[in-house]
Amino acid sequence: MTSTSAITVGNIGGPRLTLGFDRFERLDLNRHLAVHGKLHTPMLEDLVKMCEQVDLRGRGGAGFPFARKIMAVAARIRYPSADQTDLLPGEERDDRRDSEDAVVVVNGAEGEPASYKDKVLLTRAPHLVLDGAEIAATALGTRRIVVAVESEEAARSIRAAITERRMPARVVLLAERFISGQAGAVINAINGEMPVPPTRKVRAAERGVDGCPTLLSNTETFAQLAVLTSLGPDLYASAGTEDEPGTTLLTIGGTKVVEAPLGTPLRTVLDYCDVPPGPAVLVGGYHGLWLDQQKVNMAVLSRKGMRKVGGTVGAGIIVPLTEGTCPLGEVTRIVSYLARDSAGQCGPCRLGLPEIVRTLNALKSGAAIPDDVRRAAGIGRGRGACTHPDGTAKFVVSALDAFAADIEMHMRGGDCGMKTFGVLPLPVPKGSEGRVAIDWGRCDGHGLCAYLLPELIQLDRYGFPQVLGTEIPSWMERDVQRAIAMCPALALRVSPA
Repeated sequence: MTSTSAITVGNIGGPRLTLGFDRFERLDLNRHLAVHGKLHTPMLEDLVKMCEQVDLRGRGGAGFPFARKIMAVAARIRYPSADQTDLLPGEERDDRRDSEDAVVVVNGAEGEPASYKDKVLLTRAPHLVLDGAEIAATALGTRRIVVAVESEEAARSIRAAITERRMPARVVLLAERFISGQAGAVINAINGEMPVPPTRKVRAAERGVDGCPTLLSNTETFAQLAVLTSLGPDLYASAGTEDEPGTTLLTIGGTKVVEAPLGTPLRTVLDYCDVPPGPAVLVGGYHGLWLDQQKVNMAVLSRKGMRKVGGTVGAGIIVPLTEGTCPLGEVTRIVSYLARDSAGQCGPCRLGLPEIVRTLNALKSGAAIPDDVRRAAGIGRGRGACTHPDGTAKFVVSALDAFAADIEMHMRGGDCGMKTFGVLPLPVPKGSEGRVAIDWGRCDGHGLCAYLLPELIQLDRYGFPQVLGTEIPSWMERDVQRAIAMCPALALRVSPA
């Protein structure tokens, strides 16, 4: 993982979240107080009014109203559910609820390989994030705060800040995976369970950390809450648009983080970063959407502005595609990674994502058409244990539209004449990646491997196994070893990716 010291940070129109970054590499407690002032913790009702006045939304991708989220937790504390299913035999329900049971979770999991904005906040302005968490916790009448992060660098920074503040918060280190930031996966990890999204969806506000009502929001959201409380609604709304006040943090090309007012034209941000748009620009990350050059010139960085051009702000991730690389090859690289990094606990992930990879590879060689990919992307639509398969499908379908000209060349000759240079960011390989391989000198076409590993192997028209070319997901490693041991001809093996 790239250190945040290698990430360039700037701002358009004046800093708020990044205030002091021009003078200090990291704001310790004294520097933070000098830059942002003392902490002010309003009562719950006042805090909710402020959030509603500026329509503060989560900055993790979903854009859920923060006021509604914190009120859902507050309501759970004041009015516990009448559901009796969680009571032990002979136990009576106590409708009184100690507000200490509420938990505030800072979701610092930034599994997107192209995103660094939250890591920058955690490493350079940790006290601003903790201010926001403390504001929310105080409003809910609790002192229980958990900060969940993936980066060792971020963990060191936030632990040091917690020590400086002498606050009873704890830090939980998460696995570096794309799905680690999903709310259910974060709750499971904090609870010491398997760090994957639960198969049965449960709202964190109802049952989160240790079964308690939990307020879980993204890192930048808490930093924005701190800024809002410090500035007040009127001054906070002096930046941004009338409908969407404030600023937002953006990661550009995986190398630059920029703070910009909502309503800033996308082209202005790209020009500020000296980043050309290339053939298309990905907005919203690897569950986002592609914009062609015409739409890039029209796009405005707000929920409303992005909707007009068929885009999304999402988690503030903007990745222009470099000229000269094969667009279809780049998209296939990313989808292969997304298929490998899924939890593998539902049909859309286990079967749908590998099928998308297979059809993309076939399309790349001219052996398939875009409708084949669209059909694969529709497998299990809306039925996944989490949003990962649907988000991946959305990314793929958007690419089919944005790169229609390149795809047409592949369909005509099996190639567009460009190599795939791997310009879209992916995690640094750990060296353990592998793919299923077949020794054709031994294979007798029994087909058992396709039965044991349908996600990775299918039979061709002649009944011989066809490897789909996907790297082996971690959740399939045991299945692969079993298939190798059961191959009658001893023809199955694992080769380096």
